[in-house]
Formats: sequence, structure tokens, C-alpha cells
Amino acid sequence: MAGTGLGFRRVEGIGERSVSGTLAGLLSLTSDAVLAFDGFGRILMSNEAAERLFGRQDLVGSDVRALFPPAAGVVPEDAFDARALPFSTDGSTSSLVVVGAAGAETGISVRCDRVSAPGETYLLVAYEDDSRHAEEREHDRLVQELSRANHRLSGTLSIVLETLDSRDVQTLFSRVLEEITDTMDATGTVFYVAESDGYHLRGTSSSLGEARVPRFMSFGRTIERLASQAGHALRLRVMAPEGADLRRGRLTRRNVVNEETREIYHVMSSVLPPFASFIAVPVWFGRHLLALIEVGWGHVHPMRREDSELLDAVAQYLSVQLAGAFSAMRAQREADLREAASGIRESMMSAGSVDEKSVADALEAASGVLDASCVRLAEDEPGHMRATLPDGRTCSLAADLGASEGDQAGNEVVVQPVREGSTLASALVREGEPAVGALVDAGMVDGTRCFCLVLREADAEPLDDLELKFLERVATDASGLAHGDEVRRQDKHIAQALQTGMRNELQHVPGISADGIYSSATQAAVIGGDFYDLIRLPNDRACVIMGDVSGKGVEAASVSAAVKTALGAYSWQGLAPAHMVRLLNEFLLGFSRLETFATLFVGMVDLRGGRLTYCSAGHPPAFLVRASTGAIEALDVQSGVVGAFHEMTYRNGRVSLGTGDVLLLYTDGTTEARATDGAFFGEDGLRDAVMREAPRGFDGLLGRLLDALDRFTSRHLEDDVAMVALRFDQVGKRQQPRA
Repeated sequence: MAGTGLGFRRVEGIGERSVSGTLAGLLSLTSDAVLAFDGFGRILMSNEAAERLFGRQDLVGSDVRALFPPAAGVVPEDAFDARALPFSTDGSTSSLVVVGAAGAETGISVRCDRVSAPGETYLLVAYEDDSRHAEEREHDRLVQELSRANHRLSGTLSIVLETLDSRDVQTLFSRVLEEITDTMDATGTVFYVAESDGYHLRGTSSSLGEARVPRFMSFGRTIERLASQAGHALRLRVMAPEGADLRRGRLTRRNVVNEETREIYHVMSSVLPPFASFIAVPVWFGRHLLALIEVGWGHVHPMRREDSELLDAVAQYLSVQLAGAFSAMRAQREADLREAASGIRESMMSAGSVDEKSVADALEAASGVLDASCVRLAEDEPGHMRATLPDGRTCSLAADLGASEGDQAGNEVVVQPVREGSTLASALVREGEPAVGALVDAGMVDGTRCFCLVLREADAEPLDDLELKFLERVATDASGLAHGDEVRRQDKHIAQALQTGMRNELQHVPGISADGIYSSATQAAVIGGDFYDLIRLPNDRACVIMGDVSGKGVEAASVSAAVKTALGAYSWQGLAPAHMVRLLNEFLLGFSRLETFATLFVGMVDLRGGRLTYCSAGHPPAFLVRASTGAIEALDVQSGVVGAFHEMTYRNGRVSLGTGDVLLLYTDGTTEARATDGAFFGEDGLRDAVMREAPRGFDGLLGRLLDALDRFTSRHLEDDVAMVALRFDQVGKRQQPRA
């Protein structure tokens, strides 16, 4: 057939029916196979020659793609796209191999062109090549296949030889990707490493240049999940978007077809590589999935089973090399971060005094090491933080800070990754900020809570476990240095104020009825080691303190005064009880020249919130008498004594409060009091006495308890006795100021 294109010319005088009849006659007379199909790939018309050539009697109405490779005999499930046909539609000649009626392969020549008519219609003419041409084509095909096989073998050997026993991560993440790309004649190769939180991008071939490649894929995101479930390489093709998808604007999801099973998956566009056809190759080491390799082509590319099998073999070899390389890479990364943290610490120490600004600067330096930005935060209303964004804007971010404010066993530093879908992540997204990073809370420094957000770009990979540990180390070092300076600054103030803390007193706190009693076993009662205090704080809060310093006389009283003064200063800074006690522990170890230690109960009362947060450091458990039931609860969250060891840890305990509840504090002189026969009064004796006396009313309660103790010991106390009782008269509402 001559000419370079297919078409029709309308002749004047020939009607529409005549044209149809003429076309039908032409189809029956020509010896070439002729097909007409529409824009959906549906065959509209065929002649007998076509039925003989393709070995089918039911061509009309079937899908034209099922006649040709790679979908010969199979009706594809994806939408028809003329550009994906194995022959051109511009009228030029293409050579193909089809399977005839007898199952034998037949070489044919095909010409196809679009018909100039309403709608989308194509006319295809095919004819069988002569045997000489068929032999030449077969020879060319075999030569091409042999050349392709040699190229694959050469590339595979290069990968093996260049990475044999290699521990060079750079070699595995760069040169291997180039070799794979060249071996597969691909557009590019992408390499992901499986870590604890998902798949992190670790390398791309140079051919991809500035192409957009997803930097992180969390677990369960289709492609990696399909590859891991299959256990072998998958041949995948991204289908062309349909008209309805294009009209909706941005394509958030794309259809991806499995070339082997013909299954279609709906995949988020954000996790797809920049390829039209690609092979996803899982890299296994034993039963552990180490990595995912994606080898792809920028256009629709025929992928053979041999290609995926070859890449599986390469992955199996690489798995052994990668296991060693990953271990080396992780060790190097850990060493680099440790060195960076030490450098930040040394900079802080060389700067002299360390304060809240120094801690914030240290966290900003740590953010720079991690290629992240530091967003400084300040406490706002409950459940919100005031943030200063990188562009200078300020906003209020909703976030649940309960976890970072929880009991940290004496260590207030908390590093929490920003979880996808969390309240904080949603608040950041609403402000147009990335939600990839971590919240770092360094605790209270100079009375100010020092915390920040460390954020990466929106498409960046999350902070891994090594990076989170690095942030925690920097924050811990900075906080520790700041607290050390804080303690040293307060030492002078505390030493100057020793004499002001010699007197026990209970300040008036609206909403609380308070009573205290002290009975000394010595004649010098005012200089004993037992002490207590009640301090009124802003916002309907109060701090109650009871302690017992070892020893007697002036030395014990001096330490008691120092402890009371220090705790009073700490309480006004808003520190948590465990934090207060930890600071006091370090102060006593440096202050006292004597081998002196103390037991303490420090409680922060929040009347408005109806809760008591306390730290009981070696002190007898306090009793809480419930007004609603009369039951007695022992506050038994215990920590070690104060002033004995540097490594001691302290914990916070928490309990809710109700209106009318009574808190009873006491020193061990109460429970260790002995009768004349040597029996101890004990916690059971005190509990029984409280059960008897509490129903008689709050007024005079401590006097009645002391009378019970005197009766038990026959007025022979061997140790000082101190007791404090607090009744919470108004809980859960704002207290009226005192007139």
C-alpha cells in the first residue's frame, strides 16, 4: 500500500450511504486486514482478512489492544490510550509479531491513522510480511536480545565487582545506582532505607537531576507494602489520568497497574517515583526488609519478567553488603552527633553563666546540625503554646503538653516527635508550617519554661532515633548547666537568709484552713530539726512543706532554715516538687559541711484545678482524709532522702482533691514514738487515732492527736514531733481575695 497516511476524500455526488457501501465493498475485496476502532479501543468494523490474520471471528466489539503484545489475548483493565499502543497512529509503518489461529507467531506490518471524522476513530491496515523479511526480523530480534542479555550480564558483574566486601556507604548509595540505571537502560533509580518509622530516601541516580522524588514513605503506603507482601520485584505502570481526574484539578491519587497480575492500585501521588513504568525491588536480609529500590522509565516501557528476576538477584547480593554498610553508617552518624553535642556543650561552658537564653541558643544550634529550623515557644493559655515562626509571625498552637509535664523521675527534659494526625501536627498545618520534627522541653530555667519545636521541611524525612537522642542530650546538657548556675546564684541568697527561716509558720491561703503543731523532745524547741511551712502562691495555688533534718541542736536548725528558704524560693518559680527536691539535694551536698541529710514532703496545691502534686523524699507517707467517705488514703509515691547522694532520683505523685478533704503531714517522731514497753505508735496507731478524731471536726484535730500520742508514750517523747493539717474548703473555683 502506497502513501504515508490513511484517510478519505469526499467526492461530490456520492451520498453518505454510497460511502458506507463503497467502504464495505473495499473491505471485502482487499487482501489486507482492515480494522476500524474508536477512541475507547473498541473495534467497530473488520474484514475477513483481519479475522484470518488474527485468528478470531469475533473481532467487532472487542478491544483492539488484545490483538497485540504485550496484552495479546488479554483485555486490559486500564483506560484506553492510543499513545500506549505498540504501533504509531500517524500513518507510518510498524512491524509486529502476532499469534495466529494455529498459535504460531506471525510477523506483520501495521499502518494506522486517525480518520478525519466526528468523534475519535482510527483505521488500521495490516498485512503479513513475506518469509524473507520475517527471517531478517527474527535474526535482528535474536541479535538484539543477545546484546541486551550481554549488557545485563556486564552490568550485574560490575555491581558485584565494585561492591564486593564494601563498607563504603557512598559507593553503595551512588555508584551502584548508576550501574543499575545503565544496566536496565532506565531513566533513573531511587534507593530507600527501611528504618524504625518508615522508608527514608538515601540515594538517587544522577540522571534524575532535579526530579521530585519522595524523601520519606511511612509504613503501609501501598508501594512498599505491596513489594514487601509479594516478597519479590513488582513490575508497575502508572496509568494515564482519565478526563474526570484531570477536571478535578490536582491529582492526589493515581492508578497503578501490576503488569503481572493486572491488578490496579490507587496510590497517593506523593509517594510515587517520577516514572511512568518502574520495578519496585525489596531488599531482604533474612526476614528483615532492609531497603526498597525503584528502577524506572519516564515513558511507558515494556518490562519483562526477566528484568524483575535480574533485579531480585542483584538485591539478594546487595543485601549482604548493605547490612554491613548500614551498621557502619549508623555508627558514624552516632559518632558525628555525639561530637556535635559535645561541641555545643563546650560552647555553653566557655560562655560563662548559662541562663534561659543560653539554653534556647543551644537548641537552635542543635536544630542547625539536623538541617531543621528552631521555633521558640512560650506558654500561653492552658493547652496552647505561643510560637514565633521562622517568618517572624506569632501564633497560638493547640497542643497537649501533659506528657512532657508528667513524672520524669527527676529529669524534666522531654523530646517528643510530632506525630502525624496529632493535635500539634494539625495546628502546624493550619498555620502553613511543616509538621515534621519534634517538641523539645528542657524544663524550667530561671523560672521560665524553656522549650521549642525543631521542624524540617514538609516533604523531609522525620527525625530518626539517633537524632531524637541527640536533641535530648543537648537539652539535658543545657538544662543541667543552667540549673547548676541557678543553684550557685541562689546559694548566696540562701546563705544570707538562713536566720529568716528559723520560725515555723503557716501563711493564710484563701480556700484552705491550716493548723500546725510542734513538740520538741529537747528543752530548746525553737532550734529543732523538724520544720514546716505553707506558702501562698498566685492563681489559687499554695506550697506546703514539711521536713526533718537529721541531727539536733543549732546545726540541724541551720540546715532546716536553709532548706525552708530554698524551697520557698523554688516554689515562687513554679517548679514541680520533684524538681525542687532535686535542686535542694545538690545544694545540700555542696552547702553542708556536716554529714546531714533530710526527709521532705513538698506539695503544690492547685485549688482551682482540684489537685495536689507532691514529692515525698524519704518522708513518712501523708494521709488524705476524704470528706465524702471518711476513708483515709496514704500518699505513697516515695523517693529517696535529700542530701545523701548525687545520683538520687525524685518522683512526683498526684492526687485529686475534693471540698472538705483534710491533708495530714507528720514527721517520723510521730510514728516512731514508743510506749514504756517499747511498742511503737506506728502508722497503724496514727491511722486509728485519725479515724477516731477526724469525725469530731477539724478545729483542735492536731491537739487531740498529740494528746493521744502523749497518752501512748506517757509523755516521754524521744524525738521531735511536728504535724500539719490542711482542710481544703473551696476546690474547683476561683478564690476570693482576702479583704
